[in-house]
Amino acid sequence: MSNTKQSVEDLAILERLNLDYNAADQASDAERFRELLADDFIVQTPGASRDRGEYLEYIAKPPPFKDLALLDAKIRILGDVALIHGRARYTLIADGSVQEALYTDAYQKREGTWVCVAACAIAPGA
Repeated sequence: MSNTKQSVEDLAILERLNLDYNAADQASDAERFRELLADDFIVQTPGASRDRGEYLEYIAKPPPFKDLALLDAKIRILGDVALIHGRARYTLIADGSVQEALYTDAYQKREGTWVCVAACAIAPGA
């Protein structure tokens, strides 16, 4: 398979994974995250760094936001690693304020499957 064809297929897969990640975040879908996250996954958000288990516990709780909308995302494939740089908008439930977040998710292709190995979000109030 040519690198170009593989890159096109990988790009489509990563686009779907990014949408799934965001949808699972809004829905507190810990089961979907179990499929998306590598065993050695780490996430950093303002004031917290969590491993996979801690994040799955956190994500299973109702989110402090609603109306999560992906505004844009740029995917960069760097061999067997891909970075997704995105921007999203959401409404904080506590006060109704609309916020924007920036995030970078790192995926690695392991045994032919893309898994999220790290995430970092700059997300006020979330």
